[in-house]
Order: sequence, then C-alpha cells, then structure tokens
Amino acid sequence: MRFGSIFLLMMVQLISNFPSSTPSVAEERCVGQIVCPIGSRGYHALEPENWDGKTKLPVLLHFHGWKRQGTVVVKHSRIAPATQEHGFLLIAPNGLNRSWDFWEADTDDVPFALAVLKDAQRRWPIDTSRIYVSGYSWGSSMAWRLACQHGDKIAGILAISGTLSSQYEKCPTGPVDVRHVHGLKDNVLDYPFGPNGEKTHTVRLWLDKNGCADGTDTVSGWSVTDKDQFTRHAWENCNGGKPVRLDIHQRGHFIPSGWIDRQLRELSASWELASE
Repeated sequence: MRFGSIFLLMMVQLISNFPSSTPSVAEERCVGQIVCPIGSRGYHALEPENWDGKTKLPVLLHFHGWKRQGTVVVKHSRIAPATQEHGFLLIAPNGLNRSWDFWEADTDDVPFALAVLKDAQRRWPIDTSRIYVSGYSWGSSMAWRLACQHGDKIAGILAISGTLSSQYEKCPTGPVDVRHVHGLKDNVLDYPFGPNGEKTHTVRLWLDKNGCADGTDTVSGWSVTDKDQFTRHAWENCNGGKPVRLDIHQRGHFIPSGWIDRQLRELSASWELASE
C-alpha cells in the first residue's frame, strides 16, 4: 500500500472517532436546569418520578411569572413535586425578557409555545391528547392566550391568578377543560369581579366558549391547610363537553399550596375511571 493511501485511511479513521456534528435526540437530552434550545430562547423540562423511559407522558406546560424563567418552575415546590408524583412531564418555557406578550391574538409567544411543544414531542413520547397548559400571574394570562388561540391542540388549562384583559375574546378554537384559581385580595392582578361584584365573571370567557348555562354551577369547599381554603364553583354539564372549575380563596397573589397537586390528582383519577 502506498504512503498516500495509508495516510488517507488513517485520517478517515481519526475523523470517524469524533462525535457527529448533528447529534441524535438521545445526545440532545436536556432536563432540569439544562435548557432545551429553541432559536434564541428555550425551555426547561422535568420528567416524572420512576418513569420507564417509554410510556407516553401527559404534559403540563407551565408559563412562569413576571421576571422569572423556566429554571424556577422545574424546581418550584408547589409545581414540580406534583407533576413528578402524578406522572406528568413538566415543560417550562423561557419568556422573552423574562415576560410574556399575551395582550393580542397575534403575539409571537403563541407560535413560540407551539414550537416548544413540537420540540418536546421530538424528545419525549408525549400523549398529545393530554397536553395541559398552566401558568402563574402573567404566565397564567399567557396560558389563557394559548388556550384561546389553540384549544384544538391542548386538553385543558390550569390557571393561577391571571386572565386575559377582556372576558369577551373571540377564541377561534376549543372548548377546553378549565381550572382557574384566584384570590379575592389579590392586589397585583386584581380579582376580575363582574357587574355588581359577580365572582364567577372571572371565567365568563370559558363559560361562553364551553357552552355552560348560567346558574348551573355547583358550589363546594375544600382545603389543604388552615390558610389554604377554597370555594369551588363547578360547571360540569357544558354543551362543549368540557367543564369549567373556579377555585376562589380569601388571600392574595401567589401559587396556593396544594392547588396544582389537587388538579393533577383529579385529572389522573378521571383518566383511570374512563379506562375502566
């Protein structure tokens, strides 16, 4: 063999030992504080406990509050343990400049959120029939916006202390399963009372979208701690087949202890019942 041929063979072998410039999905693994890049932004993810790596996962996509990032969400004591326990993949997008633009229907944050979901489906085996969006404060308003614009792509919303500026938005898709919690003494994003102090006006958009008749809600109470007590208004028989639930508490602007855990437990129980 001539020297030139030997040298060429050595170079081919050497190059083959270097990692590919286009890594596989497995090599792109990103969980916890490691960001999953989407253009100039990205998102964070947290897998459920004891996941076998194969079973399809329901998703809770949670939009962080103002001046936060997804790194906070995936380690938040009132969010992350609940998704891990109940078998959800937690996805936490990073807002541009640590905020969200939810004011208008054509916001760039809606396609960004859809891109996050598409990328997550490339990395994890996701149950696309069980994608839920959530958020706190301005993140809650962003969750409302995504559900309003693309209710055909999500199963429901878990919203905490934030709505859209108008309860009369023209949402092109839906309906969706709605769970919303808000404090009557919220002085950051004030409780959106209706005419004559109507408390259920908070979810008027979804009552109309889901075809829930006025005056047919049931009222009950539940609690997690002595401080975390809720009054629930529930509209279960809506024309669109998707219920609306509103949990009201007497406190301010925060993520209530145990609230997300309660919602995910109820959803999991409803799936088990439906499969029997």
